[in-house]
Formats: sequence, C-alpha cells, structure tokens
Amino acid sequence: MKKLENWVGNQISHEEIIHQQSLNGFAALMDEGDPASDIVPPGGHWMYFLPTDRQSRIGPDGHPIKGDFLPPVELPRRMWAGGRLEFHAPLRAGDKAKKISTIKSVVEKQGRTGALVFVTVEHQVMNQAGLCLTEEHDIVFREAAGVASSGKKDMQGAPDDGVWEETVKPDSVMLFRYSALTFNGHRIHYDREYCLEKEGYPGLVVHGPLLGTLLMRLAVNKMDGRPLRKFSFRNFNPIFDIASFTLDGKPENNDACSVWVQGPTGELAVKATAEF
Repeated sequence: MKKLENWVGNQISHEEIIHQQSLNGFAALMDEGDPASDIVPPGGHWMYFLPTDRQSRIGPDGHPIKGDFLPPVELPRRMWAGGRLEFHAPLRAGDKAKKISTIKSVVEKQGRTGALVFVTVEHQVMNQAGLCLTEEHDIVFREAAGVASSGKKDMQGAPDDGVWEETVKPDSVMLFRYSALTFNGHRIHYDREYCLEKEGYPGLVVHGPLLGTLLMRLAVNKMDGRPLRKFSFRNFNPIFDIASFTLDGKPENNDACSVWVQGPTGELAVKATAEF
C-alpha cells in the first residue's frame, strides 16, 4: 500500500473546445431531437476530456493500463462506486475549457466479496470565466470473479416511498452508444462473452455515470427544470441489460430531492440526493 499511497496528489490536465456534437449525440441517446440549449446538461461533462491512450497502452479489460495517472492496483476488476458533484456555472458548447484531475485518496479495505481498493479522484472543470464544476469520483478495484471465498452479498431493497417512477429498458445498442459518446473501452459494457466468462456477470453492465446522468435528469425534470447545485450518488449493485429497471424519487423539500435506481428484483442499485 505504501507504493499505492504515493499516487495521492498525482495530477493531470486536459484542455479542449466543448463541441455541440456530443450534446446532439446524448439527446439522440435519450430519444430526443437536437437540444434546445448549448448548455452542457448535468452529467454531460463525462462526454468531454476523454482519455486518448494509445492502443498498445490498453489493458485486457479495455481500460488504459494503470500506473500512469491511476495507481497500479493489482486487483483486476474496476467499477464506478459513486461520486459527488457541485455545479458552479454553466459550461457551454464553444467554450474553451480545462479539466484538472487529482488523486485525493487511495484506501484498501476488506469486504464480504474480498479485497477492495478505493481510489477517489477530484476533477475541476473550468472555462474562460472560471470554475464550472467540481467532482469527486470514487473508483473501486476488486478481485477477479470467483476469487473471494464469501458468497453473494445480501441485496439491499430499494425504498418503496417514491412518488416518481420511470422505466428504462437497456439494451446492448444503448450501452454501446454511450460507450462511444464517452470513448469508454471497458469491455463490461459491450463484450457479453467477456462479461459472462471473465467477470462473472449475467449480462452487460449499465454504465455508472449513465445511471447517475439519468437520475440527475429525473431530478431536474421533476423539480421544474431548476438548475442543479449539488448531486451525490452511490452505487450499491450493478444493473445489467437483461431486464428493465426503474428510476424513482421523491421531493425532500423545496430545494432538494432523493432519487434512486431500483433493479428488476426490487434491489437498490443507486441512491442519490440532488440539491437546487
């Protein structure tokens, strides 16, 4: 762990012009026409500042090889564990923008499914006028499928007091298109044989940031389109493309709501809070 902890403080930055094409692509993914605004919607920043590692630097899971920016964690499986976002000012198509990413912590844990390493990365996104967005992104690395001696964990049930509900039916095309929008080569989202045989999953995994984006979208729509100020979410269980899932939620007060993803058997997949 001493070697891994040495990665705390590691930093990279990217600059680019925010382009309209990704906004149009996400609207199409959501089965909508061209967006009426040039403002990047909540979660839309994940379509920019994308990694462009050379093909020879891609690992067997489709991710860039660890040890450059991210620490060289030996555990092979990687998942998006959650995050916390704060929105300061709009980011628009045409902006010249910059993203600074810094590793904030590396923590080793022992869970019921085996060894875990959590890496938290802070991102700051800014344009010519100043800071637009800050984010803390939690990544969890896990042991290979079948290595842990403990059995399946008990599934926590989703809340049953939601007043909003939307059903989403994922499929491989939807997941491939989101992977294309975010230049995400992680094979768990498009390679079914790899998912079943190498990762031990029953189907393709729906992207953590896609679930977060869908929850932000639900929250904004149900709270009368008000600008989102803060959003915090945690992933509890994966969602697969083999069954529909629901987006649920309820208002907490005039300025906040709770939203969550419920899996096909009633399990809690993602839980989040939104502040306006």
